[in-house]
Amino acid sequence: MATADWNPLGEVYYKKCELYSMEWSETVDISKFEVSAAPYGGPIALLKDESKTARVQVSTKPIVTVFTAAGKQLGQMRWNSGNIHKMGWSHTEDLLFVQDDGVVLVYDMFLNFKKTFGMGQEAKDVKVIDCKIFSSYQGTGIAVLTSTCRVFIINSVDDPRIRRLAEVPGLSSAPSSWAVINLDRQSRALIAKGSELCLIDHGGQYQVQTPDLSTDVTEFLAMSLSFNNRCLAMFTDKGVIWIGSSDLQKKYCEFNTKSPTPPQQLSWCGAGAVVGLWGNMMLVVGPDKDWINFNFDCPVHLVEEEDGLRIIGKYQHEFLHKVPEVTEKIFKIGSMEPGAMLFEASKEFYKGSQKADEYIRIIKDKLEVAVSQCIEAAGHEIDPAKQKPLLRAAAFGKCFLTDYSPEAYVNMCQMLRVLNQVRHHVIGIPLTYSQLQHLSMPILIDRLVLRKLFYHAVKICQYLKIPDAEGASRILAHWACYKVQQKSENDETIARAINQKLGDTPGISYSEIANHALEEGRPDLATRLLDFEPQAGQQVPLLMKMHKDSIALSKAIESGDTDLVYTVLLHLKESMNQGEFFMAIRNMPVAYALFIQYCRQQNRTLMEDLFYQEDNFQEEGTCKVINSFGKERMEDRVEELKLAQSCFTKAKNEFARVQTEDQIKLLKYQQRLEEEMNRPFLNLSLHETIYRLTIGNNHKVAEQLRKEFKVPDRRFWWLKIQALGESGDWVELEKFSKGKKAPVGMEAFVEVCSKHGNMKEALKYLAKVSPEQKVKCLVKVGERKKAAETAFDNRSEEELNYVLSKCGPNDKQLVDSIRSMKQQLGKR
Repeated sequence: MATADWNPLGEVYYKKCELYSMEWSETVDISKFEVSAAPYGGPIALLKDESKTARVQVSTKPIVTVFTAAGKQLGQMRWNSGNIHKMGWSHTEDLLFVQDDGVVLVYDMFLNFKKTFGMGQEAKDVKVIDCKIFSSYQGTGIAVLTSTCRVFIINSVDDPRIRRLAEVPGLSSAPSSWAVINLDRQSRALIAKGSELCLIDHGGQYQVQTPDLSTDVTEFLAMSLSFNNRCLAMFTDKGVIWIGSSDLQKKYCEFNTKSPTPPQQLSWCGAGAVVGLWGNMMLVVGPDKDWINFNFDCPVHLVEEEDGLRIIGKYQHEFLHKVPEVTEKIFKIGSMEPGAMLFEASKEFYKGSQKADEYIRIIKDKLEVAVSQCIEAAGHEIDPAKQKPLLRAAAFGKCFLTDYSPEAYVNMCQMLRVLNQVRHHVIGIPLTYSQLQHLSMPILIDRLVLRKLFYHAVKICQYLKIPDAEGASRILAHWACYKVQQKSENDETIARAINQKLGDTPGISYSEIANHALEEGRPDLATRLLDFEPQAGQQVPLLMKMHKDSIALSKAIESGDTDLVYTVLLHLKESMNQGEFFMAIRNMPVAYALFIQYCRQQNRTLMEDLFYQEDNFQEEGTCKVINSFGKERMEDRVEELKLAQSCFTKAKNEFARVQTEDQIKLLKYQQRLEEEMNRPFLNLSLHETIYRLTIGNNHKVAEQLRKEFKVPDRRFWWLKIQALGESGDWVELEKFSKGKKAPVGMEAFVEVCSKHGNMKEALKYLAKVSPEQKVKCLVKVGERKKAAETAFDNRSEEELNYVLSKCGPNDKQLVDSIRSMKQQLGKR
């Protein structure tokens, strides 16, 4: 019968079912160990301190062993640090050890050391006398009580920020009991000082609490908070268990156990019952003074869960929980609920009985409710043999519904298949469906990865069709990081195995795996793994971290990413002396060119040193020419140019040498002109110098400069014509035009006159303009009509089009005339 193992507690039922037969039954006597088990079906840690149990004094250190919930050993070590005061688990399944000096050591479930931190200097100086490891709104917290009766608390072991709670006035010795309460995102401590209860927080607040008590109390000997922090149970010196809300404002009941001694453990079974353990006897008390008594053959340890209580013994691991309401509706004797009727209909159908049809007719209007009840009840069952009939009943009921969505049924089948897999004793995580809903599937997969059960984790991801980036790829990356820790295999074998398994799987970074290998002290393996990394941006930083600078530079150059090349170059520049650095990049043209480019912008002196070391006289000379412009004193500038001239001579660049020599000569000339004329000439080009001299009417000096620097005649004439036009010296311009045969046409004179608005002067030169330029010059001086006539006389349609393009909106008559001319030319 389904209800045979149900135990009534008031109006509800509690059920105790076996999870595992423990693998440790032949080797472990649980009564000789301090036990700590992680919630949500987590691992079990056993601490055996022989110094406390031995008849004679021994100095041996305690042994810590970690098992799965099925009793399979995961790890063992002999403790080699200080005196352990408390052992417990974090929400990420890390094992925490709190020493009497306030030092907290964190290990993983395989007993590999992770990190350590302290609970403050005062805790270290005066020692810890009690400790609580609790679940906080930030994760897992630790509270310690020192010998000076002060409480120090951290709300997260991942980010340990120590806070001192308010002092309890008059508390000179250890309290009879205390607990940490989390309410409104704040952690407070409830301290029992004799018959008085005090609530303290880190803001300095101290409040005396007065719970509703019907009996006199001298001391509160034990306290226990429910898993959800909403309920509180307290055991008094009179043997009474007080059950109420955690804020002490509401009392549910007081139950007299008639026991003069406090229980070894006072725990909660979900949030609906309090459990006390005295030796091999366990008492379950409900909020209405109802109770159930259980007896065991051997000592046990209780572990609170959000929906029940795990009972760990030498031979068995059991789970006590409230029978879910939906399960009660289906299986309770005489139940007429839709789910119960559908379950019976399903059984009769598979027997081949016509009663199935009768049951279905009874609930035909509530068939959808019946299917949902069977699906939900199947989720709460731990035994697959009990899940199957319920799912079979749900599937049977679905056949009579036309619009029923199968999503709930399919999801439940998937979840149960996953749960049954992880509950198997090989894995040993006895999660319930309610716990999985709270924990979530990604965290369950993470916990499989923590246990190094990579194959199972990948298979679950594939079964649930979780995207590779969140599922299989991420798990394979964790597997690879675990693989690099295996010291027994050589680097080549591991690198090949990782590459064969991972290949080009998207979402996997070989650089992260290589970094992990480097942290494990395996640089050669890290280098081999980096060869598989396709992104140079991920390869190069790690190669630099490994001091493989030449490989890093080659990879950066191959990537074509100039920013990456600069990153390596600047790293090399800082880590090497100058000579070694220059030698390192001289055979890499791309790196060399990019570094030169960098130096041009940031460090010209370094660039010059590099050219000097490389005997690159041409570039060295160019640098010195550029440097000369930065010198303020003329002597320094000339000296720099002379050095540049010497470099160009060594480089056998005659043109550059001559140009530099002319520059020195020009600078000296300009300096003398400034002294004589008291006008600025320095830093001007030869062209600008002659131009200014011409504007200043210094024609003889300009002519002298022309001869000195062998300025070509055509260039000089254009220069002088422009300068005379700008200065408005029309007399000198006309005089200049009548000189020796001009190397430029008269159109240059016309252009400069028209440019500066002197059309009258421009007309003087029109007669001497060559016929092919005459039309354009007439247009420039504003004689568009005459230009059109000339173009017509020249029978040039192209010239007529040119004149037409220069006509404005006011030249309508001229435009018509030109069009007429074009027609006449066409007829001819």
